[in-house]
Amino acid sequence: MGWLGRLFDARDTLARMLLLDLSGVGYLVFGAQDGSPPTATQWVLAVVAFAVALALHRRPLANLLGQVALLAVAIQLVDDTTINQVGAGYALIELTMWAGRPRTIWLATGLLAAVSLTDSIGDPPRRFASGVFGLTVEVGVPLLLGLVIRTTRELGRQAEQRAAEQQRRRESEERAARADERSAIARELHDVVAHHVASMVLRVGVARHVLTDLDPRVSEVFDDVHATGTAALTDLRRLVAVLRDPDGVRGDAALTAIEPSAVPAALDAAVDRARQAGVTVEADVDPAVGSLDAVRGLAVLRLTQEALTNVAKHAGTSARARLAVSVVDGAVHWEVSDDGHGRVPAPMPSGGGHGITGMRERVEVLGGQLEAGPSGAGWRVRTVLPAPPPPAAPPAPRVVAPAAPEPA
Repeated sequence: MGWLGRLFDARDTLARMLLLDLSGVGYLVFGAQDGSPPTATQWVLAVVAFAVALALHRRPLANLLGQVALLAVAIQLVDDTTINQVGAGYALIELTMWAGRPRTIWLATGLLAAVSLTDSIGDPPRRFASGVFGLTVEVGVPLLLGLVIRTTRELGRQAEQRAAEQQRRRESEERAARADERSAIARELHDVVAHHVASMVLRVGVARHVLTDLDPRVSEVFDDVHATGTAALTDLRRLVAVLRDPDGVRGDAALTAIEPSAVPAALDAAVDRARQAGVTVEADVDPAVGSLDAVRGLAVLRLTQEALTNVAKHAGTSARARLAVSVVDGAVHWEVSDDGHGRVPAPMPSGGGHGITGMRERVEVLGGQLEAGPSGAGWRVRTVLPAPPPPAAPPAPRVVAPAAPEPA
């Protein structure tokens, strides 16, 4: 709507009426037609018009009727009716801008035109015709200006509605595209990854039953591989369910695979798996991690699993690693380091992996920064997950003034 809409905003009617009244006072003091001071009658009619405009600034129809009535009285009592003509014309502008029905606008315009013509009744035809022509200024200009503002405001409102509809349409299309992508990923996970993991778990289970005379250490490895594969299958099924129907998953289940209270036990299990792989792990885990929120608890678990796996891959299965997790003032301080003195590391796939990148992304989502780099002969990864912001206080109740009644 631009500057015109801001100038004639519904919330600024009182300011506009004040400016109009001040300009009327200036006219009476400095702008009389013949230079003579205004009469007492003129002052009385002007002050009443000013008061009506201020008192009824949110009731345009009542204001117009009052100003037209004062104009009719002024035509009969004083020679200079400029103040009352301007007051009635401006009241017509306000009514035209805010009236609910067009019929009200045209009836008000006809009333003002009829009252204005009473000043020319009884005049010679030429002067009467001049009075009729003067209605274009006294009535036509206010009506035209009000209609322009009304139309501009309506066009602006329609443009906002179209923009909002287009935004909703884009969001709907984006949601549909994301749903298609999630469905495609879910299909790939279910048909390819989960299938192969299930096949591996099944073959390990068959081997455990077929090979009866196994070294206890080999049997322990089989048990660990079978348990790890079964847990991976469970996570994959949960992830596939989240991808297929994220809205159907309760609460934080779309983001976490364990309850927050189970995080310490899950960390112990991750440390045990690393030890079974040959890594010597010294763990210092604050029991307070069991009271973290679900998202940060899951982040600590995933970071630990990835970091200990990287120790076995890069430092070797006989490396010494240290896990430290503590909660200080709600912030989680997490660190995994190794001495780099293990046996030959596990071979890396060509092109490297994405472990550190995924860890960094997970940490940054929670407002932290991941530090990863050499530490002596080994490697160290650490971060601080900041405490979540406190919940916003509910807004104080507001006392809302009753809305002005809609003009007829």
